Amino acid sequence: MFLQNERGLGVKNGTLGIIEQMSSQSMTVQTEDGRSVRFDLKDYNRIDHGYAATIHKAQGMTVDRTHVLATPGMDTHSSYVALSRHRDGVELHYGREDFAGRDRLVRALCRDRSKDMASDYEQIDPAQGYAERRGITFGERVAEIVRKIVPEKVRNMFDGLRPSANAVPDPDVARRPEREAPERKAAEDPEAALRKARTKALVRHARAVDAVFDMQERGGKASPAQVKELQEARKVFEAVRPYGSHDAEAAYKNNPELVREAAGGQVNRAIRALQLETELRTDPSRRADRFVERWQKLGQTSLHQYQAGDMPGYKATRSAMGAMAKSLERDPQLESILANRKRDLGITFESGRRLGIELAFSHGIDLGSGRGLGL
Repeated sequence: MFLQNERGLGVKNGTLGIIEQMSSQSMTVQTEDGRSVRFDLKDYNRIDHGYAATIHKAQGMTVDRTHVLATPGMDTHSSYVALSRHRDGVELHYGREDFAGRDRLVRALCRDRSKDMASDYEQIDPAQGYAERRGITFGERVAEIVRKIVPEKVRNMFDGLRPSANAVPDPDVARRPEREAPERKAAEDPEAALRKARTKALVRHARAVDAVFDMQERGGKASPAQVKELQEARKVFEAVRPYGSHDAEAAYKNNPELVREAAGGQVNRAIRALQLETELRTDPSRRADRFVERWQKLGQTSLHQYQAGDMPGYKATRSAMGAMAKSLERDPQLESILANRKRDLGITFESGRRLGIELAFSHGIDLGSGRGLGL
C-alpha cells in the first residue's frame, strides 16, 4: 500500500499493488489498474503491508471479499463504509477485549454519532450557575433585594390595583390564547432539551472529576460516595453523548484547569478540548501525531531529569514511555501508521522486531514480563 501521493509515479495515498520485484534499493509494483511502477526506496519509502487498511483508506474501494475488524471507535457511518466494500462476501470479526458480547457490538455499530459542536451545548450564565450550585434561585434573590431597598409604603401602593378573586374576567381577554412561557417552549423543543441535557451531564461529570482531583491533591483517596457519583455521572454523560466521559477525562488529564472551569459552568473551553479528543480517538493519523509528540516530549524530559540527578522523576518518565511502547501491542492500527515514522521516534536502524519492542530496545526501556513474551 502506498501511503503518500506521488504524481511522478501515478500513485495516491491508499493505492494498492502487488510486488513484482524487490531489492534492498528498489521495488517494482503492479498497481490495481495494471501499471508496473518502479521506484528507488531512497526517493519513495512511504509504503506499508497492504493486507489490511483503515476504513478511511478503504472508502471508495471495491474488492471481492473483505474482513472487517470491529473496534470501539466505530459507529453507524464507519460501519456502513466498512461493510459495503465487497462484491462477493464480507465477514465481521471482533475481540472480546473490546466487546463483551454480541449485543454491545451491535449497539456500537448502530449508534449515530455525528460530530458535535459547541452549539450542541447550552450556554450557561456563570453567575446563574454559581447561584444554582448554592441553592439560590434568582426569583427569591430579586424579591429579597426589593424588600431591602423599596420602602414598604411604596410596595403597598399597588395592593389595591391587583385583581380581586371575585372580579369578573373580561370575556375578550379570556378568549385570547394564553401565551406560552419561553421555558415551556424550550422544554418542548427536542434539540434544546438535548443541549440542556448534554450541558448538565458535562457539568455534573466535571464536578465529580473535580472532587476526585481535589482529594488526590490533598494526598487522600476518593471516598466510596465520590467514586459512585463519578460512575453515575459517566453513565449519564454517555447516554447523551457516546464516549463523552472518556473524551472529557482525556482532556482533563492533559489540562486539569478545564475541570474547575467546567465544574463552575464555564464549559466553552472544555467543549473544544472534548471535540479535539474525539478527533484524536477516531482519526488514526491524528493519534499517531499525538503519540510522536508525547514520546518526544517524554524523551526530552527524561534527559533533563537524568542530567539534573532527579532519579525518581527520571524513572517515572521512563516508566511512562514503557507503558506507551507496550500499548502498541493492543493497537495494531496505530502501530502500522507509526512504522513509517520511526525516525521521529528515535529509531535509527531496522531490527525486524515489532514496533513496541523496537522502541523499548532502542531507548533501553524495560517492558517487564511483556518484553520476554514479545521477543
